[in-house]
Amino acid sequence: MVKEKWRLVRDQLKQDIEAGVFQPGAKLPTEPELAAQFGAGRHSVRRAVSELSKEGTLSVEQGRGTFVETAPLLEYEIGARTRLSKNLGAQGVEMSSALLSAQLVKSSERVAQALGMIPGAPVLESRRITYGNAVPIAFGASYHDPEKFPDFAARRDVLGSTTQAYKTYGIHDYLRAETTLHSRLARPEEAKMLKQHVDSPVVVIRALDETLEGTALSYKEVIWSALRVKFSMSTDRK
Repeated sequence: MVKEKWRLVRDQLKQDIEAGVFQPGAKLPTEPELAAQFGAGRHSVRRAVSELSKEGTLSVEQGRGTFVETAPLLEYEIGARTRLSKNLGAQGVEMSSALLSAQLVKSSERVAQALGMIPGAPVLESRRITYGNAVPIAFGASYHDPEKFPDFAARRDVLGSTTQAYKTYGIHDYLRAETTLHSRLARPEEAKMLKQHVDSPVVVIRALDETLEGTALSYKEVIWSALRVKFSMSTDRK
């Protein structure tokens, strides 16, 4: 059986990437150039690039071109003391984040229940995007009771970590009380934010952090790129 042309193009491109012909971050030739190189139609090239984008080998950036993905698959351990910098920074990944917005909103039933608040009561919503080696790997929101944590978003932004921000409120340690996660296909706006193909998966994580005494600190809802991060669970409470 003769393999479809787009599959031949896909396999050759992937082989070239694995062989180092195209280095991580390199921009691929244009669609017409690839069509001429492989003796294929532009539809076949487009399909091959799309399939490689879905699996995370390529990144298509509107208006800029197609690039070889630069982000390695990172390992994130979820445990009693889940800390972003400790998890990913220890793997030699340069971690950074940016505050997208911070505002008071009406708490949903889910957020209010997690934080022990009345549904509809004002809650501080901080939205951030996180990068590993300058590649977006996650974005989402954290929620805090504004009466207990005034100016939390500003303190977190200045100090560079949630742990350091909590210390300014006299909280020097905290635990992950609950984590739920599920995977699904990215929604268009999520794929755009994470710079991945719209048909690629994401992992949705909802989490509750609390003090050592069991008082709720924050509730988080974060969208992770499933192409760039894999998760493991730990029961170690040290």
